[in-house]
Amino acid sequence: MKPNEPFLDLPEGDDMSTEQLDAQVQRAQEQLLSLKRQQDLIEKQKRELEELSRRQELLHQGKTEMIEKLTRAAVVLERELYDAQKRVEQLREIQTAFSQHYNILESINPKAWGEGGDLNRELSKALSAVDDAKAEFSKSLPKIQPESPAEAYTGEEESLDGGDGHDFLYWLKAGFAFTLPIFILGVLALIALVALH
Repeated sequence: MKPNEPFLDLPEGDDMSTEQLDAQVQRAQEQLLSLKRQQDLIEKQKRELEELSRRQELLHQGKTEMIEKLTRAAVVLERELYDAQKRVEQLREIQTAFSQHYNILESINPKAWGEGGDLNRELSKALSAVDDAKAEFSKSLPKIQPESPAEAYTGEEESLDGGDGHDFLYWLKAGFAFTLPIFILGVLALIALVALH
């Protein structure tokens, strides 16, 4: 029923016929049915609007929350990237230094040394190179060790310790300590042989 549609015009008195009364009842039922349909339609529209409102609120909350999270994450990522770049630069410098020391140590050849003063000078230079390599390694080791257990090396070839709790520096010193007396005895024997001839 339209809002401006008049209510049923019921005649007063008992002068209505049965047919007229039936017609009036029929009209009233049709108007009630129309009103019921309109009510159902309005309630459906109300539910749809409420659902739209709820979804819009979800969108607003989700958007606001994710913008805040992504903004904070962007700041953290920027800091992490900066730290990672600095660490890569530091590791490259260490790698270059290690490579230089390795090449120097590899080039040491006691068999090519001369006799007398040359031997003493070459031996001093070689020991100095070993000391320099030790110092560089000791200084750099804390910078290349993992910062947390989660970052620990997993492969044996990547580990800096010997697998029994001793680090590489320990074994380097131990190896040097084991071979130095043999090396000195060899040098003394060589000097003795030269002196005899």
